[in-house]
Amino acid sequence: MLTTDENLFITQVSKGTPCGELLRRYWHPVAAAAELTDEKPIKTVKILNEKLVVYRDRSGKYGLVGERCPHRLASLAYGRVDHEGIRCPYHGWKFNGAGKCLEQPAEPADSTFKERIKHVAYPVEYLGGLIYAYLGPAPAPLLPRWDVLVWERGKRWIVKDSLIDCNWLQAMENSVDPAHLFWLHGDTAHLAPRVKKYSEKHEFIRFEYGIKKRRTTLPLATGGKPEVDEHPLLFPSVLRHVARFKGGHRHNLQIRVPVDDTHTQVFRVSFLPTATDHSPADMDVPFRCEQLKTGSREYDMSLVSAQDSMAWETQGPVMDRSQEHLGVADEGIIELRKMLREQIEHVQQGFDPLGVIRDPAKNRLIDLGVINERIGLHAAKAA
Repeated sequence: MLTTDENLFITQVSKGTPCGELLRRYWHPVAAAAELTDEKPIKTVKILNEKLVVYRDRSGKYGLVGERCPHRLASLAYGRVDHEGIRCPYHGWKFNGAGKCLEQPAEPADSTFKERIKHVAYPVEYLGGLIYAYLGPAPAPLLPRWDVLVWERGKRWIVKDSLIDCNWLQAMENSVDPAHLFWLHGDTAHLAPRVKKYSEKHEFIRFEYGIKKRRTTLPLATGGKPEVDEHPLLFPSVLRHVARFKGGHRHNLQIRVPVDDTHTQVFRVSFLPTATDHSPADMDVPFRCEQLKTGSREYDMSLVSAQDSMAWETQGPVMDRSQEHLGVADEGIIELRKMLREQIEHVQQGFDPLGVIRDPAKNRLIDLGVINERIGLHAAKAA
């Protein structure tokens, strides 16, 4: 268990907090690109406890700026875009994606006032159907080109879950908690046959991007050969795994975005390798929203994601870790918390944290080597 102060140290996300400053060293998705249309090119978002608007201008460029105009604090969510940027609906002040004020229509033509205005703005990039943002200090690191985001031979799609009412770390601790699989998901039809007939050994292995979770299983019914399932938690807020899907293997990224201290937004990117489909990382990606609850506490327990949401939310808005009692099976959770504390302290000392990429040669395509021998996905053989 943790003290109250230790719990705050690894859960708070606002600017200036220890964990908030760590999280700002990474890129996070703020929206699926398909959420912005010609009819509705502006969307309010909240990330790391900052209220912003993401937009696509008429030239096709994306921007992310503070929601309130610095003039009279009206919301830019009701503004309009053109080929240069976003304009406030109240008095017409216009800003580009770097936060530079381009126009102040009511000011004298020779005024230099606009040159002294700098609006809140953050760099954004499009990758794999998502709009990513970086809220940390310059220079920004490279946006990681995870395999699921940039593979081309297959189909890619995005699901955005309804907002989860709890702290981001509750979702991430679930990613290194394999003991929950049988109990929380074991009655789900497509999981039960693969879960209930196995004994398991779990290992948590640090690597350059986070923690690899290795599950070694022995089919109890057959006494067959042990099978390995290995997939990583990509520090700090991504889970990469694979599942069987319509005769193939669906590769998944689950990205848990810290909205504020008590809310989390999950984006799920899936990729199904095929011989006939072509999906470049810069092309449009199909997108849908998924509602996990039918009421305030009525979860659609037929959905694996809703089962997870139930478990995370019922721990409380911010889980009180001073009240928990961890056991031997919670080794992965303990390892993740240790990593969080270490990386927070690393940032406080002025260093890049784990997994930050600055070398383009390492970022062409990051193949994470995920395997799941139980469903027929084996490690690639060396040439």
